[in-house]
Amino acid sequence: MKLKLLSFAAILACGLGPVAHAAEGELVIGTEGAYPPFSMADANGNVTGFDADVGNAVCAKLQLKCRFVVQAFDGLIPALNAKRFDIIISGMSITDERQKQIDFSRSYGEFPNHFIAKKDSELAGAKDLDTLKKDLGGMRVGVQAGTTHAAYVEKNLPDAQLMTYDTLDQMQIDLASGRLDTSFADVTAQNDFLAKPDGADFQLVDVVIDSSSDATLGTGLGIGIRKDEAELKERINQALCDLGADGSMKAASEKWFKMDISQTCK
Repeated sequence: MKLKLLSFAAILACGLGPVAHAAEGELVIGTEGAYPPFSMADANGNVTGFDADVGNAVCAKLQLKCRFVVQAFDGLIPALNAKRFDIIISGMSITDERQKQIDFSRSYGEFPNHFIAKKDSELAGAKDLDTLKKDLGGMRVGVQAGTTHAAYVEKNLPDAQLMTYDTLDQMQIDLASGRLDTSFADVTAQNDFLAKPDGADFQLVDVVIDSSSDATLGTGLGIGIRKDEAELKERINQALCDLGADGSMKAASEKWFKMDISQTCK
């Protein structure tokens, strides 16, 4: 409910009609605001996290003022196409399905994905993907709605009970309370949960699922752009290359994730 209220307020703030802010000295960025450490929004709508650092750095390279709009993750693409903001920066993976609706910048980051489980559970001891898939049969698997993780579970684990959540916090509450057997997310989000008191009895399942291992997981993180914004896409791609070359992307990654997930231009 908190996220929905923030989203509604943010939409009102930017207006319901089409916008062209990038041409007016301002870049309006859609982000979820509820997926730490990628994107966190406080009660006043102020956004921090890796996505905010990337957005601010891109704006600086483009010599534009940044403004963030908080929007539920599964509403980001429709809102972008409705011109409620100019671009999406929200830990969004580049996938074929999403590319049918919007365009993307070049990839600027990639990360591994993990299931998480109670330390004393049979699932925690899985050592290979085939064993893991078998063990997950019939289990309640939590994912965030509209994500690549939801698509992966739906495709690859037909015998699992797929449980979808609007936000990461909601999923983690159910995991800690025993209403879920496991959750599936990127390693940064899972580590965020493990660092909390509620995550003390949990661990990452050893099986690493790289984004490149399945088409549903995409080809890395990208900035979402409308299909009719070729000039803006070119400028953003150059900004991302510059941020990779000068070490800014690596620094932001290590600041928020304690690891380097950045990708540089080749």
